[in-house]
Amino acid sequence: MTGVTPAAAVGGLGAAPPAPGGNADRARHGMSRPSGTSPSRLPSLTGLRFPAALLVFMYHAALPIPALRLLADDAAVGDFYKVFGQAGALGVTFFFVLSGFVLTWSVRPKDTVGAFWRRRFVKIYPNYVVAWVLAMVLFASAYTSTGTAVSNLLMVQVWSPDFDTYFSVDPPSWSLGAEAVFYAAFPMLNNLFRRIRPERLKYWIAGAIALVIATPMLSYALLPDTPGIPGGETSSVVQYWVAYVLPVVRMADFALGMLVALAVLHGRWRNIGMVWSGLLLVGGYVLTAYVPYLYAQRATCIIPIVLLIAAAATADVENRFSPFRNRAMVWLGEVSFAFYLLHFVVLAYGRKLLDQRMYSVLDTTLLLIAAACTTLALSWALYVLVERPVTRRWASSKGSRRTSSPATADAKE
Repeated sequence: MTGVTPAAAVGGLGAAPPAPGGNADRARHGMSRPSGTSPSRLPSLTGLRFPAALLVFMYHAALPIPALRLLADDAAVGDFYKVFGQAGALGVTFFFVLSGFVLTWSVRPKDTVGAFWRRRFVKIYPNYVVAWVLAMVLFASAYTSTGTAVSNLLMVQVWSPDFDTYFSVDPPSWSLGAEAVFYAAFPMLNNLFRRIRPERLKYWIAGAIALVIATPMLSYALLPDTPGIPGGETSSVVQYWVAYVLPVVRMADFALGMLVALAVLHGRWRNIGMVWSGLLLVGGYVLTAYVPYLYAQRATCIIPIVLLIAAAATADVENRFSPFRNRAMVWLGEVSFAFYLLHFVVLAYGRKLLDQRMYSVLDTTLLLIAAACTTLALSWALYVLVERPVTRRWASSKGSRRTSSPATADAKE
């Protein structure tokens, strides 16, 4: 971030987001905020995190590889993977878009670049290190080189086109390497996007969506199609890396979330509601079975994801019903980051403890329920013992901790 100093508060992260749409826009678009509701509190988006994390859990549970497979019947293995084979990609894409949306929505007045980066570091890295240590101790050290392990610990594994590097140690952690790049770029992107005239945001949003959809086409057309990725999917290692893993490419997802947040805040978003958004997301996921592999990773679901996130935020601002705003869903959402980081550790180590035994569909179902519950319990412990106390202690300077309002303190991201 050359030329941007932590002292440049407004110049660093920009002014606080406006109240959604302003009075005129709220009157025109029906965007009213109930009294006492902070614009930076979006509990439905917190609640939505857990279903997204659970999708990633189910994807890894369905992978037909010896390190994770539990089902004895080959046909059942194929059916299981057919249902959840793109669930992980859906969950990760949701998180990338959500991250851009929430960070933009909850920008603090007079914030600094340094304070923002400190908050992101203490939120992400302690949990990341705990998951890394657990994975290395329990199973990953047996097949991970020192160089690969160190690159993973430093969150730079995503810059290698080697499949076994970017999915090393605790494989889901690759997305945090991408998120670290997003956080580094956020102050610059935020200053850029807030200069866009509200009526022109729709063109930028359309451009970001077009970029996401075009990425697989360009990867297939311009990059070598061999060697293929493990598992026989229709993509080469380098095509997959560029279209799905590379942070500068996935920045489009994050930037899209930022732009949509600004559109909602300015009253420039036409909300179709959570029901229709959810139905479109289901339809987009069904479509993944009928398009080439790299298109299925992001392109078919990116628009429904955006619609759902915006609809959930609007439901919170307007105090409309949301199934994700209740206390249980918000709690699950709060521990979902830890759940995301720990679920592969539980699945892989659980498979190791079970040795080579295979199971019926019923027994596998019960084992996966047990694995999910175990992951949830460990996630709660990680949240209570590490994530929450570290964030409270180190996320802000002493002065800002004393003066932070409940609205900014409760912003979830």
